[in-house]
Amino acid sequence: MNVDKIREDFPVLQKHTYLDSACMSLKPKQVVEAMNEYFYEFPACGERSSHKLGKRVTEEVETARKKIAKFVGAKPEEIVFTKNTTEGLNLAANALKLEKNDTVVTSDKEHNSNLLPWLKFNHDFVNTKSGQLDLDLPKAEVVSLVHTSNIDGVSFPVKELGKIAHDNGSVFVVDGAQSAPHKEIDVKKLNCDIFAFSGHKMLGPSIGAVYVSKDLDLDNFLVGGGTVANVNDGKPTFLPIPEAFEAGLQNYAGIIGFRAAVEYLEKIGMKNIEKHEAGLNKLATEQISQIEKVSILHESQDRSGIISMIIEGVKSTEASLMFDSHGVLLRGGHHCCHNWFNKNKLDGTVRASLYLYNNQSDVEKLIEAAKKVAQLG
Repeated sequence: MNVDKIREDFPVLQKHTYLDSACMSLKPKQVVEAMNEYFYEFPACGERSSHKLGKRVTEEVETARKKIAKFVGAKPEEIVFTKNTTEGLNLAANALKLEKNDTVVTSDKEHNSNLLPWLKFNHDFVNTKSGQLDLDLPKAEVVSLVHTSNIDGVSFPVKELGKIAHDNGSVFVVDGAQSAPHKEIDVKKLNCDIFAFSGHKMLGPSIGAVYVSKDLDLDNFLVGGGTVANVNDGKPTFLPIPEAFEAGLQNYAGIIGFRAAVEYLEKIGMKNIEKHEAGLNKLATEQISQIEKVSILHESQDRSGIISMIIEGVKSTEASLMFDSHGVLLRGGHHCCHNWFNKNKLDGTVRASLYLYNNQSDVEKLIEAAKKVAQLG
């Protein structure tokens, strides 16, 4: 990877050391230009309008759907566009035909987006041990798990867990928000029925997508224009997936930008990105672990680009402001995982998250800032 060349596509890096990609990644010029092309050249309504501009929008959207489907090993008709991962997981919780007495299993490390939608059903937590998930899954109607944790960057063995879930007769749902941007994904090999992910964490705009297996029997989630073939005497005839779940006008510019982001990632190669992040993470971990009063969650584990730190004597939110004063932009707090932090009696962490555009200089700045913050603890 030519990181220096890559960084030229992200002008903001000329002024800032950005280490908050787990929350939102930066966008390269190519993504912004693709979205601007829509706004400047064919800013019309897709699918409904049959004029030249409308046809162009429809063609661009379906090209994007094919590209994004291929990126995660799915078929185009299995990809539904959403606002974000959160909406994708809410789609799963509302579209699966569950009853109040049905059981949903999640882990104790779930983001609120993969916890709150399921709380209306019987709920069973599977505890994590040493960063990994107990493979002894209980029987349930649904098992919904995070692939890569945004707390510490540790990935669960979802391929194996998916097989166990299916052997138990469960529908298997995966929160892929932190895995899709950083490693190769094949939803079929992961044995999942639903896989939700976000464009804004993988160089794209604020948009999401969800893979939905054609084998699932689902209810409608959001309904309205674009979801029906006809309505006669108040009785709708709904279209199949994906149209059935894409109510109303879509975020056409976002979809087009999402396609451009996937093309950018494919050009670099997901294996190259994963290797690059691992190298930076190793360098950062070796140095930060030697700083007095600083500890890293799951220091010895294989992690993605996430480095989640606890600084003795300094609250996580205050520490993030201190890092900011030293020119390093990262995030402090509970990272929308209150349940896990409360269970472990921790006041959040300071989380640095690396991506393809970060380099050794960024890591060195992180290390120096960590030393200065720790001295104030």
